[in-house]
Parts: sequence; structure tokens; C-alpha cells
Amino acid sequence: MNIGSSVGSGITAPQGFKAAGVSAGIKRSAEEPDLALIVSDTAATAAAVFTTSRAQAAPVLVSRAHLERSNGMARAIVINSGCANACTGDEGLQIARDMAAETARLIGCRPDLVLVASTGVIGVALPMDKVARGLPGAIASLASHHGAAAARAIMTTGPFPTEAAARLAANGRTIRIGGMAKGSGMIEPMMATMLGFLTTDAAVPRVLLDRALREAVEDTFNAITVDGECSTNDCVMVLANGASGVTIDETNYLEFVGALTGVCRELALGIVRGGEGATKLITVVVNGAASPTEARKAAKAIANSLLVKTAVHGGDPNWGRLIAVAGRAGVAFELSRAAVAIGSTVLFRDGRPYDDASPEAADYLTANTDVLLTVSLGAGTASSTVWTCDLSAEYVRINADYRT
Repeated sequence: MNIGSSVGSGITAPQGFKAAGVSAGIKRSAEEPDLALIVSDTAATAAAVFTTSRAQAAPVLVSRAHLERSNGMARAIVINSGCANACTGDEGLQIARDMAAETARLIGCRPDLVLVASTGVIGVALPMDKVARGLPGAIASLASHHGAAAARAIMTTGPFPTEAAARLAANGRTIRIGGMAKGSGMIEPMMATMLGFLTTDAAVPRVLLDRALREAVEDTFNAITVDGECSTNDCVMVLANGASGVTIDETNYLEFVGALTGVCRELALGIVRGGEGATKLITVVVNGAASPTEARKAAKAIANSLLVKTAVHGGDPNWGRLIAVAGRAGVAFELSRAAVAIGSTVLFRDGRPYDDASPEAADYLTANTDVLLTVSLGAGTASSTVWTCDLSAEYVRINADYRT
């Protein structure tokens, strides 16, 4: 398996997919791209995971309904940025339906074969007239080399587009998997990410595709957090069109899900690196837990701690903050057997602090943009890894000014 930019242009790396990213005037700046389109040459098997929030946005509700109506098939995904179309009532639902219907009319398919996604400010009406005016241009721009343009068009406050692709050999042929994602802020998905899109030219039966997506998401998009906030619009969607001529079944499923997970991980880490105001990618490893569930719970608690995130930002090896979070995380914890390390430097173990190692840990935090925090709970053998970022003054500035 090979993962990286060398295997293709993100979402359009697999055969039989085209993409576009154009400006429809939805964002304040008319020059910024804000409308993206992903189209398969043929109807594809589709699967998705959606936000667990009970305040679900109109695009989430419409895409769910379309997947049910089409029996898990899709030709296209239309995405806008600059407006979440969330908490917009019946009008918002109709606009999401109209986005799908107009896209379907232009590419020549049924409306329920089009999925919809939106991101941006909550509670603001999405101007369907601008979407309708932008769609013909997006259709005209569709190309197999425009994956990067689509990735830029789904951005809001992120500093860079997030793309990944992989290829693997199966049955003497090559399968490709591509993806793009949008995150930055309001990220603790509890299912997927803010917005994530995946394509593959393998033929994957619906049941297997749904299973593969959920497995891939669990230890990637579900294992990241920027600020502990679950959005109204979170979704990850995957299309499998079979253009490679390779069919996924139980004999090659593990290799396929491994490659899919690899792409999802690259996208998930890209989201964390691009977190609002982030300067460091933090890997939190919790081991010695009573169960995998408790390990994940403790790792998420540490990753979401404002005190931990600010300490890392400031280069302060304050291991006491890590122990404090582990102790209040609501999981089995034995202080006398617990341990904390920053990088490879042990700062606390078996009830004893090693403060003489603090300067070494401080140098590590200051010198590196990718940092590792390891905490042992001393209560078992299970482990979990979660990724987050530091918390800076820039995060406060971005979110204080987000609507104004």
C-alpha cells in the first residue's frame, strides 16, 4: 500500500471521478471558492456516517434520506462552504433538496443520487440563487485533475486544504482511494469529522462499504479533537464506483480497509494540524487502562483539557495537569502505578515525580511541532491514541470574530 500525494490528486485519484471547486459568491469575498462538486462517471455504491448531535443540519437530514431512498447509491456530492444551512427550518431543508435536484438535473441523474453537505456559520439562510448560478460553472470545470480545487472550496477557517490518496494491489490490478476533508474548529466529531469525502475505484458491496467506513472512522476521525465541540454538520461520505475492475469481498477486505484507514488517518491528522490557531500536533497515548473504552475516554479527556493544551503551547512540561485529568476522567486509575512521559522523558512513575527531567521535557516541547504525551493509568492493559492540537491566542481571536 502506498499513501501520499504521489498517488494522485486527492479525491480524484481513483479512476472514474471528477471534481470542481468554484466561487458562487456564498462567502463574503467573491474571489474565494465556496462550491465543490464530486461526480462519478457511473452510479457508485455509497456509505456515510453523520453527526451524533441532535441538532442536525438540513444537508445531513437530506443526505440521510437520499441514501435510504437510493438503497445506498450515489452519482455526486455537492458541497458549499461559508454557510452551514443549519437551524434554518423547513426553508433550509428545501434549499438542501434544491441543491441536490439542480445538481442532478445538470449531470442527468435522479435527485436522490446526489448527496449534499454544507459548512460555515450556523443559523444563516443559504442563498440558493447563488448556488444555482454557481453550479453550471462547477459542472463545466469538472476534471480528474481538479481535486485540489474542490479541497480548497470546502475550506472555512483552515490554513490549508487537506487531501490524501492511496493505492494498493488486488487481484493483479491497482485500487485507488482518495479523499479530502475540512475541519479547523468545532471539532470533536464523535462519528467522523466536520466534513470528509472519500472515493475509491473498487467495487464494494453496500454492506461491506458501510462496515469498512465505520471501522476506518473509529480510530481516525473519531480519535481527533481540536476543541471538544461536536458540529451540527459533521459527516464522512464514501463513493465506490468499481472502475478499477476489482471487487472487494471477504478475501481482500482487510487490505482494503487498511488502505481506507490510512487515507482517513492522513486526513484526520491534517485537520488537527490545521486546527484554528494550532502550532503543534499532539499525540496523546493512554495505556494501562482497564478497557479500550476507558482508554479512549481518558485520552479524549486529556486531549480536550484546556490546561494541557495551553501548557504544550507554552512549552511547559506540567505533568501534574496530565495526572489530574487522568484522575478525574471517570475511569479506573491507580496513582501508585500511574506514569507520565513527555516525548521519551519520564516525569512521573509509580507515585514518584522526576522533576529533574523537566528541562529536557521543556526543550522537547519547545523544539518540536509534533509532540507525544503518554499516560499510563496503572489499571490494566488496554490503550488508545487520540490526536489534538495546542490552544493559542489565535484560536480565541478566530472564534471571537467568527460571525462578525
